[in-house]
Amino acid sequence: MGQGTGPSGRGEAAEALRSAEERLYDALYPQDAATVRSVRLAARRGDAEAQFDLGARYEHGQGVPQDHAEAVRWYRLAAEQEYAPAQGTLGLMYARGDGVPQDYAETVRWYRLAAEQGDATAQNNLGLMYDRGDGVPQDHAEAVRWYWLAAEQGIAEAQFNLGLMYALGEGVHQDYAEAVRWYRLAAEQGDAEAQFNLGVMYHCGDGVPQDHAEAVRWYRLAAEQGDAKAQFHLGEMYVWGNGVPQDYAEAIRWYRLAAEQGHADAQNHPLA
Repeated sequence: MGQGTGPSGRGEAAEALRSAEERLYDALYPQDAATVRSVRLAARRGDAEAQFDLGARYEHGQGVPQDHAEAVRWYRLAAEQEYAPAQGTLGLMYARGDGVPQDYAETVRWYRLAAEQGDATAQNNLGLMYDRGDGVPQDHAEAVRWYWLAAEQGIAEAQFNLGLMYALGEGVHQDYAEAVRWYRLAAEQGDAEAQFNLGVMYHCGDGVPQDHAEAVRWYRLAAEQGDAKAQFHLGEMYVWGNGVPQDYAEAIRWYRLAAEQGHADAQNHPLA
């Protein structure tokens, strides 16, 4: 049998197809082509930051065809050089099953490597794995430890998660004042869940003196970001005139916004 000049195997065929797609992208987006070539050259030379950059481009389809498997390949090369952002992102790819089979144990492994280098996002994500028992035995105290490390670095999601642990008494002694402290830090960064929960704390007087006007303020901030729970609660405040003048029209507006997002109590409310 004569030896052909084309690709001889599945891997070579895939590589040829990828090269063709990349040439098409170069033609369609010439302004990106030079940047991608430069990044690819550095990545092939072993530059971990460039490998991570190239992986991100494949993940999001920026200047190259979107290809999660190729993204994983470049993330892994950077991660194996102990580049923490790549380790954390590779963990996320395993968590989502993007470009690789979903594997929570692998997720934990890569999150841990990044977290131990001080990567705050990976620390929060590792905390979530312990919190849920995904890829590791559930351990709320260990979840708190990792949330704390990330929260101290200013990660709003970790601050919210830590506040929730204090509010529920999971992994720590229940402490509403400490819950309020962490919710507030996250809420001030614009985290809608934290804004809603902080509103609840003021509404109920848990960890802070009861203050309906302050509850309304935080509910409104979350509601304006589309948080359905906050929209419903804000409607309730208008119905009863708690923290705001009683206003049924405004209550109906917020109930309907919550109902449109599937909030069951709002959907079943007689005013919605």
